[in-house]
Amino acid sequence: MRLGIVCAGRLKEAYWRDAAGEYKKRLSRYAELELVEVADEPAPEKLSAAQRAKAMEREGERLLAAIGPREFVVALCIDGKERASEELAADLDAWLAGGYPRVAFVIGGSLGLSPAVLARADFRLSLSRLTFPHQLARVMLLEQLYRAFKILHGEPYHK
Repeated sequence: MRLGIVCAGRLKEAYWRDAAGEYKKRLSRYAELELVEVADEPAPEKLSAAQRAKAMEREGERLLAAIGPREFVVALCIDGKERASEELAADLDAWLAGGYPRVAFVIGGSLGLSPAVLARADFRLSLSRLTFPHQLARVMLLEQLYRAFKILHGEPYHK
């Protein structure tokens, strides 16, 4: 089973890297996980709408370049579908059984995902209606993927 997390930006702080690394290590028991980080666009507070759209487009092009044409793509976005952990586990099970070479989860930078990335997505997932920094969203996604595999294998962890 192959999973990918394709994200804009790097985890600069050690505590985010440590948390992500811990869940990546735990997930290695269940799936091959590839983490791809593409450069994020600078997003100063005073971008015009045109500058914002151009920055999202450039970032989106880099994200799309990291996704294969036959992969199942899950875009993390606030307007996506919310799932309980059990529902996400069932979705993940179906996606992995779908014959795709990889299931790729895409996390945008501070500006969000470009329309092109959203159009490429096979599924839009929301971790919450709340807005989170992309570093925290990455750790939360890794934890939920680990939880999903524990649920699918009937192993204790999920409460």
